[in-house]
Amino acid sequence: MSEHDFPVIPTAAYGIVLLAAAIAYIMLRGTLLRAEGRRSVLRAAIGRDLKGKVSPLLYCLGIGPSFVHERLGLAVYLGLALMWFVPDRRVERSLTADHETVREPPLEP
Repeated sequence: MSEHDFPVIPTAAYGIVLLAAAIAYIMLRGTLLRAEGRRSVLRAAIGRDLKGKVSPLLYCLGIGPSFVHERLGLAVYLGLALMWFVPDRRVERSLTADHETVREPPLEP
């Protein structure tokens, strides 16, 4: 894309690829949550998952403006990448808390 100053079609196609990845993430998350059951630690850790739910919508909003001006679409894609770059500590906190409640007895020499 950058070799040709971000033409419209490749920029929109890039957004479609990102949208497909976001949909795949939602499908994977749903499959894992169904496999774990309603009372799983993973379900509690993931919670509402706002980033996961908002991303596909924002990718769609980025694809449209790509046809008007390619830099608008790229700005949306960059914003989403930065949003995902910020770590989400929910899963780590939940798993750590779960691990701390179940302590193994010390090994005897």
